[in-house]
Amino acid sequence: MTKRPRRNHSPAFKAKVAIAAIKGEKTLAELAQQFDVHANQITQWRGQLLEGATAVFGDGAKADAAPAVDVKVLHAKIGELTLANDFLEGALGKAGLLASASR
Repeated sequence: MTKRPRRNHSPAFKAKVAIAAIKGEKTLAELAQQFDVHANQITQWRGQLLEGATAVFGDGAKADAAPAVDVKVLHAKIGELTLANDFLEGALGKAGLLASASR
């Protein structure tokens, strides 16, 4: 018996399977056969969907949002790092160390 390679399912597929399990129109065995996924995996996805459902309607989704990123600060940092890289590349090139470092 050969093992099947590990599969990574998309979030949309997981949601589709979990919703089908919540509807209860088919048994777990039927869903497992239909979607070619183990019944335990369907049970786990259903539980995750039910746990996360409260965040959709509650204030938890707003509180968990990542803080806004200051693009100007990031661009300034990119410029600073670019200057440092250019300076080091020139210094290493003059010292003759750049060619040996890339090998």
